[in-house]
Amino acid sequence: MDLPHLIETLGAYQARDPAARSKLEVFLLYPGVHATLYHRVAHACYRHNLRFLARAISQWSRFWTGIEIHPGAKIGRRFVIDHGMGIVIGETAEIGDDCLIYHGVTLGGTGKDKGKRHPTLGNNVLVGNGARILGPFTVGDNARIAAGSVVLSEVPPDSTAVGVPAQVVRVHGHSVHYADAVDQINVQDPVLEKLAAMSSRLELVEKLLDEQYQKTMNHGAEGEASAQETRTEGESTHVSV
Repeated sequence: MDLPHLIETLGAYQARDPAARSKLEVFLLYPGVHATLYHRVAHACYRHNLRFLARAISQWSRFWTGIEIHPGAKIGRRFVIDHGMGIVIGETAEIGDDCLIYHGVTLGGTGKDKGKRHPTLGNNVLVGNGARILGPFTVGDNARIAAGSVVLSEVPPDSTAVGVPAQVVRVHGHSVHYADAVDQINVQDPVLEKLAAMSSRLELVEKLLDEQYQKTMNHGAEGEASAQETRTEGESTHVSV
């Protein structure tokens, strides 16, 4: 990583981590920065077919930082890893520019297939802590993967994936820049939304049934009153006669 790109990355950490007080502190003490720097070297070795050396550097980085990035993975600019412990990024994974990933994230495959088997993240993607993204599909630009989600299929741009397995929620159809906002909490759960809709419909059905029952009871009472009046009139007529 050359100096301008390094300064960009340190600035991205400062922008997204309120605990980052200076670029020097980030450079010396943040494991995400160290893991990214080690990966740049390992990836260069990997591209020049120095595969053993590339894996050796990758394994040393894993030991030192707790972050495992395969040397074959492709990572864009201003990549931010917050905390980082337990992150695993597979060989054919691709990460765009300005992405933010939290600890415990896995960008993995679903089996022992050859070729492309790991996900591709677009630009400005936020992946919450503990999320699993498994398979050779794309997570679109400006998407957000909620914490703890398991994503098994493509995620469109400008949307949120929530749940296990993850379901996609569209967000107004325009760019929202989740990684800049750094918000893992305020997400919509489509399952809860469906349950709320079903609850509202059940309440409506219960109200209609209650109204129908009241009408039936009122008609029955009116009929009984009418029959009683008829019987009374008949008895009066019989007495008169």
